[in-house]
Amino acid sequence: MTDTPRRRPPAPTRAGTLSLKPRAAAPAEAAPAARPDARKPATGTGRNRGKASFPEQANTEPVRRSADTGGERPPRQDGERPSRPFGDRPRRPDGDRPARPLGDRPPRAAADRPRDDRSPRHESDRPARADNDRPPRHERKAWTGEPRPAPVQSPLRDDGSIRLSKRMTELGLCSRREADEYIEKGWVRVDGRVVSELGSRVKPGQQVELDRRGQTFQDRRVTILLNKPVGYVSGQAEDGYQPASVLITADNRWAEDPSETRYLRSHQNGLAPAGRLDIDSIGLLVFTQDGRVARALIGEDSAIEKEYHVRVEGTLDAAGLKLLNHGLSLDGVALRPAKVSWLNEDQLRFVLREGKKRQIRRMCELVGLKVVGLKRVRIGRVMLGHLPPGQWRYLGPDEAF
Repeated sequence: MTDTPRRRPPAPTRAGTLSLKPRAAAPAEAAPAARPDARKPATGTGRNRGKASFPEQANTEPVRRSADTGGERPPRQDGERPSRPFGDRPRRPDGDRPARPLGDRPPRAAADRPRDDRSPRHESDRPARADNDRPPRHERKAWTGEPRPAPVQSPLRDDGSIRLSKRMTELGLCSRREADEYIEKGWVRVDGRVVSELGSRVKPGQQVELDRRGQTFQDRRVTILLNKPVGYVSGQAEDGYQPASVLITADNRWAEDPSETRYLRSHQNGLAPAGRLDIDSIGLLVFTQDGRVARALIGEDSAIEKEYHVRVEGTLDAAGLKLLNHGLSLDGVALRPAKVSWLNEDQLRFVLREGKKRQIRRMCELVGLKVVGLKRVRIGRVMLGHLPPGQWRYLGPDEAF
């Protein structure tokens, strides 16, 4: 392989840059014919212009619009066609073709009117149709007009079978959402056989059970008891108020919590309130990851008692106290029987088996009382106890609602 000789660098000039010597101009008689792509000499404006589209326009100055001229084109030279804006075509003389407004055509007689497929038909023109010619519209198919067959009842519903997930909820094994999850994972057995297909149905006499893997998974789920203070909402944040779940942190755990459960960040996943307290109410609020606990506390068929201590203002006679125990209605629905009694001069003890929105406050208004303080102290067999406001603890393994 041969070495390529290196180029000698250009010699420096006085200005510090390399200047090219201009070529000598050729005689006029020997000048070649102009080509369309030939480079034109620079004009006297001080800058080199690019190649023009037309040779005759190479050395001409472009017409520029300025603010002085109003941004309009300069006037045309004499002999050129004057400009005319769009839409200024002169109108035709009245003698050529008179203009006729739309819709002044005289109506045509009915006998002379052509009848084709596009012309509208009147009800009187349609032939009469027998009543039993075709079935009603909702009983025939849209494409053939044949009557539809009568719906056939599913044989699975005739024997009283229900969905497996619903059956698991009725048995208290888990919630509907958890049941579908356990079925997909193959943790559910029906009469000793694993069922992993969603939508499966079972009969009332069949035995449904959750295997050991599902039970272990449920045991890992936690339930938290919080003493909610005033100013926090039970569920999602609303009207600028924070949810009570923001208080469930490692720093706010009660120092005297008897549970030996170690706090993990995963305990926040899927943690939802099982019940609610008004923003002005305080006391026991339950958060849980276990669908069984949530269904037992807020399910439609829940019968767990909830005890409240209510501070009121006003007077209450024996008839009003009797109405608080039973006989009141809210939103047109009769309330379940309650247990209401006096704790002291200004406090009432309420024990309810339902939880409508602001139920106790509305009940007191119906009998002429005003609630000035409300505290929930018990849910089922779980007491609030000495849990300080704003702190929480785990539901112990030996506790149940």
